[in-house]
Amino acid sequence: MPHHRDVQRVQTFTTSQAPPRLLNHVRRLVEDAFAGEFSDDDWKHTLEGWHVVVVESGTPLAHAAVVGRCLEVDGRPFHTGYVEGVATAPAKHGQGFGSLAMSELMQLLRAEFEFGALSTGRHGFYERLGWERWRGPTFVRHGPELVRTEGEDDGVMVLRFDRSLAVDVSGSISCEARTGDDW
Repeated sequence: MPHHRDVQRVQTFTTSQAPPRLLNHVRRLVEDAFAGEFSDDDWKHTLEGWHVVVVESGTPLAHAAVVGRCLEVDGRPFHTGYVEGVATAPAKHGQGFGSLAMSELMQLLRAEFEFGALSTGRHGFYERLGWERWRGPTFVRHGPELVRTEGEDDGVMVLRFDRSLAVDVSGSISCEARTGDDW
């Protein structure tokens, strides 16, 4: 974790509580961090939930968001905190700001949700924080229909706690369909 004197604070707020100027800065941060690979749909997925922003001298250095989704494990629904828009300013990579944002966000996950989930290609970052790779098959729910998403099998990670500790990470998992990337 960073121990910089100049880190002013970690801000936690809902999208509706967010100062518009700060949210605009966060969007630029995320777009820069993803080097053009962060679409309008990806941004929409970060909204309507909670945000954790690490701020230094009024400038966002790292961001993580969580939105509520219903994920089903072997047909059992879980009120899931789905993590979106995790990013650190490129010039600040490797200094612990992303880990700080995620640590704060994980406290929120445990307080507000039954289960945590996300999709990533950066497994090591999340594994260090206690996240696990999902080992079972992934699906997307289109109403009553389940559509297999083999291409997502290696990207889904979960954070189990409290009642979700008993979840079998080799079972099937599904999310509801949405615009853009379902996972």
